[in-house]
Amino acid sequence: MILFMSSESARWIPDGQLCPTVPNRSNYIHWIQDLVSSDIIPKNNTNEKIVRGFDIGTGTNCIYPLLGASLLGWSFVGSDVTDIAVDWAERNVKSNPHVAELIEIRRVQCCHGTLSVEGSHCRESGNGESKVDKSGSVTDEAKPSPSPSFTLKTDLNRNYSGPPVLLGVVRDGEKFDFCMCNPPFFDSMEEAGLNPKTSCGGTPEEMVCPGGENAFISRIIEDSVVLKETFRWYTSMVGRKIILKFLTSKLREMGVTVVKTTEFVQGQTCRWGLAWSFVPPARKIVFPHATEKSNLSFTLEGLQRQFGAIHVLQSIESFFRTFGASCVMNTCLFTVNITASYDQCNAVLKNEATYLKEDASFNTMENISCGSSPHFSLNSLSFQISVFQQIPGTLLVKASLQLRDSTVSGMFSLMVQQLEEILRHKFCKSKAGSN
Repeated sequence: MILFMSSESARWIPDGQLCPTVPNRSNYIHWIQDLVSSDIIPKNNTNEKIVRGFDIGTGTNCIYPLLGASLLGWSFVGSDVTDIAVDWAERNVKSNPHVAELIEIRRVQCCHGTLSVEGSHCRESGNGESKVDKSGSVTDEAKPSPSPSFTLKTDLNRNYSGPPVLLGVVRDGEKFDFCMCNPPFFDSMEEAGLNPKTSCGGTPEEMVCPGGENAFISRIIEDSVVLKETFRWYTSMVGRKIILKFLTSKLREMGVTVVKTTEFVQGQTCRWGLAWSFVPPARKIVFPHATEKSNLSFTLEGLQRQFGAIHVLQSIESFFRTFGASCVMNTCLFTVNITASYDQCNAVLKNEATYLKEDASFNTMENISCGSSPHFSLNSLSFQISVFQQIPGTLLVKASLQLRDSTVSGMFSLMVQQLEEILRHKFCKSKAGSN
């Protein structure tokens, strides 16, 4: 896809800027995918087939628009306030011509206390990244939770006093399915330096906001009260649980129709997702089985210590390849795209393996790029499986049907059930047969 596909892409972020961790960003994208595909909130434009998102603080890397456009075909507006962020974001978009038409970088300029919006985001926000230093090395990822040896200041009453976030940036008449944000976590650079596990080399524009993440997200909430149904979903990443609880209570007071939260755990890093909407919930009749057949998931608990998400991902690919299915594995995003014919689906369900030679016609992880798109056919079953680490020893496996109108789509749930049984037996032996 977008990362490290050539020697030139090794410099996709300028020195001193924060370097995003892709799995964590992918988790956020997939959570938004669940939100916009759900029937809780109706679509704001039934004639528009492409999902449209707004990335608050897209940063130099423009990671969220590039991921969303490459993986899901979404269109994006990414906003930022600094010249270096806008210039590098535009450079990274142009370096990915297969999605360049889907992404607009919008510059927000501050002049004498006012802002004018040009056609090219507000800030790359958030700490908890890896950082590229001047030597080109990458430091460890920071954690949002403070260690017992120090305490981060949490002033829940500070007001945001920076540039506009949504109001003044979103244009009249625009409609979006969602906005997303990885906010600046800290009130000051001094506060950022209190955490010994924090990578402090990022710029103040990236890491700091007076009042910290609470003030920044509170401004998003205040803007959303004015913009209302301009967005189906307003979302943000949150770094501390105490802030999440405060913001959730604040949203209830604002009269939103729906509030959703989730937890992102990748390795030793923990974040929370917060989403809300002012759109009245859909009242139409929804047939549950349609959603269930298109999106299925199960949890693998009690994994043995020697196994992790990558082992499960490789096992999934190996399992379906054994039956002759075409598999494209992406180890950056922990996904496998699978396409199986009717006969191959039957073989999976009957457990009749077809052991293929090395030169058989399927895609292996050596010959795929992160941006490759699978070929869908009405006569085959195409679906994507993603693996997420929830907490140590627990993985979430999510399967998404790519083409509902396939003539063999009815076999999807049975295929996932078969996979679940195989994975539980292999990786969760202590719990095999307990369900």
